[in-house]
Amino acid sequence: MGFLDAVAKFRSGLARTRDSLMARVQQLAATHTRIDDETLEQLEEILLGADVGPATTTEILRRLKERARTEGFDSSDRLSELLKDEVARLLHVDGEPAPLPILPTSQRPLVIMVVGVNGVGKTTTIGKLAWQYRQAGKRVVIGAADTFRAAAKEQLDIWAQRAGAEIAGQSQSADPASVAFEALNTGVAHDADVVIVDTAGRLHTKLNLMEELKKIRRVMDKRLPGAPHEVLLVLDATTGQNGLQQVRMFTDAVQVTGLVLTKLDGTAKGGIVIAVSHDLGIPVRFIGVGEAIDDLQPFDRRAFIDALFDQSPSGGSSE
Repeated sequence: MGFLDAVAKFRSGLARTRDSLMARVQQLAATHTRIDDETLEQLEEILLGADVGPATTTEILRRLKERARTEGFDSSDRLSELLKDEVARLLHVDGEPAPLPILPTSQRPLVIMVVGVNGVGKTTTIGKLAWQYRQAGKRVVIGAADTFRAAAKEQLDIWAQRAGAEIAGQSQSADPASVAFEALNTGVAHDADVVIVDTAGRLHTKLNLMEELKKIRRVMDKRLPGAPHEVLLVLDATTGQNGLQQVRMFTDAVQVTGLVLTKLDGTAKGGIVIAVSHDLGIPVRFIGVGEAIDDLQPFDRRAFIDALFDQSPSGGSSE
């Protein structure tokens, strides 16, 4: 997908956040003539309302205040432009080529462990991720290691068929770690490029869940040293700041390497992307901006910024 296509997808998915954020920022700029303490205080409320988060909001305001002082301007006319610039700086948008999806390099199969609480869209994310790899001509095996939730394997079966991937799994009562082991065996035996392993999102206690995930990780590493090569945590963007605690909890247990934010199109609080990227230092790999199989998008920071701050009518192209 080209950069312009990515921006178009992001524009559509970020419509609620953009309409809410930019409308309020523009109104603030129109009713205030200077970037002073009162303006920044109201901007703080706007950013917090978009779920940018306290720490990231404080840093943005600090930078804006410093620039207003050192660069010798205080007019609110440039507020939107400056805000966009500082958010881009926080996300390290520096003109480099857009990041590509995680694809196999020297390691085959590439093993991706997918974690997250129930209800965040983990199963559909795995199906859409498998479809992306299949579109890239890669052979994919899905490991159905969420044996705790009834019908989890059946849902993955459907997605595997849609994506053209192979599925490895056993009955609901099977040990999750043994299913993960089997999935890696299948991946190696069938010369797969990618093995994606689903995991449970709820056990009787959080402690039980984390211990189970740790066991799955250990077993995969024993079967294929270095596996899993990626641990993707799926977060529901509509949960907002509560998602930050999930990131910390899963990272402590299984060393999360990347985030997938789903349901971004269903919330006006897309600022959570900025918060998790800046506050936690864990990269956002993919975002979900719709229900279609191709609506899981590799996260492109430039496209995200351009779409979030697009001010043309209805979020369309300004050309």
